[in-house]
Amino acid sequence: MKKEKIQLKGITWGHTRGFVPMVATAQRYEELHPEIEIVWTKRTLQEFADKSVTDLAKEYDLLVIDHPWTGHAAAQKMVIPFDDFLPAAFLADQEENSVGQSYASYNFEGKQWALPIDAATPVAASRPDLLKELGAELPRTFEDLLALAKKGRVGFSLLPIDVLMSFYMFCCSWGEAPCQNDEEVVSEETGVAVLKLFKSLTDHIDTRFYEKNPFKVFEDMTQQDEIAYCPFAYGYSNYSRAGYARKLLHFHDLVALRAGDEPMISTLGGAGLAVSSQGKHIDVAVDYARFVASPEIQETLYVENGGQPGHLRAWENTQVNVATADYFKNTLPTLQRAYLRPRYDGHLYFQDHAGDVVVNYLKNGGDEHAVLSELNHMYRNSLMWESNHA
Repeated sequence: MKKEKIQLKGITWGHTRGFVPMVATAQRYEELHPEIEIVWTKRTLQEFADKSVTDLAKEYDLLVIDHPWTGHAAAQKMVIPFDDFLPAAFLADQEENSVGQSYASYNFEGKQWALPIDAATPVAASRPDLLKELGAELPRTFEDLLALAKKGRVGFSLLPIDVLMSFYMFCCSWGEAPCQNDEEVVSEETGVAVLKLFKSLTDHIDTRFYEKNPFKVFEDMTQQDEIAYCPFAYGYSNYSRAGYARKLLHFHDLVALRAGDEPMISTLGGAGLAVSSQGKHIDVAVDYARFVASPEIQETLYVENGGQPGHLRAWENTQVNVATADYFKNTLPTLQRAYLRPRYDGHLYFQDHAGDVVVNYLKNGGDEHAVLSELNHMYRNSLMWESNHA
């Protein structure tokens, strides 16, 4: 009698970068292990950020997760800590070859709750052909950026979640990382200054960008010939690959706030591969996760199929950079200094709502002190939410 295959179910997000490399690695893993079948399902980018890991872990064996979920996942114990299942040497290699704080972003309370298979942060993107037509140089400072924006040639994501990440970025770049104490998101002095600076830019951005996530911005840039420069959006190396879109994008480090300053500090993103603690075949799921995160797969099969790897060896690989117009080489410095946002359980409440407050200010103006007061109230509630649910 034919033995029934072991089936694992996985959930990731529905973009080439999120879905295709998981299908490709699953296909190859199945070829090496014919007794196993891995079926990947995709969800939207918004669902990727919103839907509880607790709910997903009841339904799927493998979960591609956003790192702010780490604290929640650790608190609920719905995913396994890899330290209990993988060799210490493998995890040491993952940590040593982390792109920026990607590995650390899934480490909470001394345990590793996901493997960093994907690394990303907001980076700059350009259409070199359009900049050339304009006779414009690549912006180097915020002043350069503002000048280009005033010509209507700049776009970036103004969805609430992306606006909040950009607010964090402006704070860090101004010299103060957010959420460093239990009373306020950021000091009044920094908060007021960066809100005004942020609004001075968004006043020159077309309102359609309030409806676009980062990859929709890149679709806009490649399908039309209006936007020549995006100053910060979570990078997608797919758009720097020949044949992927109508026009090729080049990706760069960020501008500096002032001439002579270091480039801005963005807010780390990326994705990690977690294994549900509710599955029947945890050992198999862990072995597949190890396979996907291994340097050999990350710098070949994973990246060749549209993935944006989390292993440093892939980012430094010459062939990988040749195939992506030096995407990885050019943006690695941005990743290496990116800010790691809070991951405590209650911060998801803050993250889900705070962006709306900043978006309302950017769209309609208002009193910066009132905006900060509302953010601080929401932030303190998020800390209470965690203690109430501990």
